[in-house]
Amino acid sequence: MDRCIVLVDAGYLLGAAASLLAGEPSRSRITVDHTALIQGLRERAESDTERPLLRIYWFDGAPDRVPQPEHRRLRVMPRVTVRLGALTRSDGRWAQKGVDAAMHAELTELARNRACSDIVLVTGDGDLLPGMMAAKEHGVAVHLWAVQAADGDYNQSEDLVAEADERRVLDRAWITKAVRAKDLGGVCAPQPVPRPEIAAILSAPLPEPTHAQAAERAADEQQEHAQAPAAQNGAQERVPAAKGVPTPKDLAALKAPGAQPVQQPASATLRWSSDKGWVDRPGVAAEPPEVAAMPTLAQLTSAEQRWADREEDITTVGGDPYEVGQVFARRWMERLPEPANLQKLSTMYPRIPHRIDGELLRYAARFGLLAHKDDQIDEHDRYAIRAGFWREIDVRTAAEHAPAAE
Repeated sequence: MDRCIVLVDAGYLLGAAASLLAGEPSRSRITVDHTALIQGLRERAESDTERPLLRIYWFDGAPDRVPQPEHRRLRVMPRVTVRLGALTRSDGRWAQKGVDAAMHAELTELARNRACSDIVLVTGDGDLLPGMMAAKEHGVAVHLWAVQAADGDYNQSEDLVAEADERRVLDRAWITKAVRAKDLGGVCAPQPVPRPEIAAILSAPLPEPTHAQAAERAADEQQEHAQAPAAQNGAQERVPAAKGVPTPKDLAALKAPGAQPVQQPASATLRWSSDKGWVDRPGVAAEPPEVAAMPTLAQLTSAEQRWADREEDITTVGGDPYEVGQVFARRWMERLPEPANLQKLSTMYPRIPHRIDGELLRYAARFGLLAHKDDQIDEHDRYAIRAGFWREIDVRTAAEHAPAAE
């Protein structure tokens, strides 16, 4: 077939780009415009091979092969197919498993089935040499692309370079059309401006402490000052946590045989989270009944809607934390049987009811936002998720209160 196919080893392409632009191969040091990158690969492939593009295969690793937000954005782009291998952590470093084998299998299968006349390989791994040789034997022209090395040397297997039919270098000028170094002290692009909705949540005023809380905080400060000389002469002392919210240890002390009762502020609220969502504990101040009774999205969703939601998540939701919060809020509002619940929720800003907040964060976890963070969603991502949720709530309530057009 007179068409071309591109096979991209994302670990090589982005790692080499990070080395070139940021001085080290860590992908966390760069930001990538995936739309511009895919468009650049397509235009370059069609120009070099003089053949129309059939498809771009994007090979990458992911923890437990769960698609990350960037993979979700890529796989819904036209002419892009994402293939994921495993990403494992060993000795503090991440390593891909199965990506080379998947590329080798795809390369040989495409050539054997004569799916194209030209294949472009963006990789540097010599393990693909047998697959390249097999593709050539099936009459396919193999083009090997390299990313310009930071030190001017090769960053590809010499055997792979020698066996390729055509060779090209993606230089710095080409790379910087879609990739930028982060502002971490090197030659970097400016940081994006934070969303005002996130800033609003961060700057929301906290409730005034009660008299008991203020007195207890003053006692803690006096204790810290008393311990300061000892900390200066020896190891750093651990600063005691604020007592405004009881900890699980405090609650355990309440139930210990013969233990003295622990004085707790009347306004204290302890939030428990688990894999089953928020759990209310006896003896701890709970939310108002009308708030606690608000239905969750799962309670409002039928089996047919659940299937449609999953389809939308796979095909259209990119996985950006802010977008995830918006999608969740839109579905929840559309299925609310009583608009009064929406009005009650609006008065609670910026706090989201426990059950709904826990469900929101579990929904966000589907999009790979837990990866590389010890199964915890990054704090900034949490703010973005909740900001997206509130933004959608504000849009809906504003629309409902807008005066009707005459």
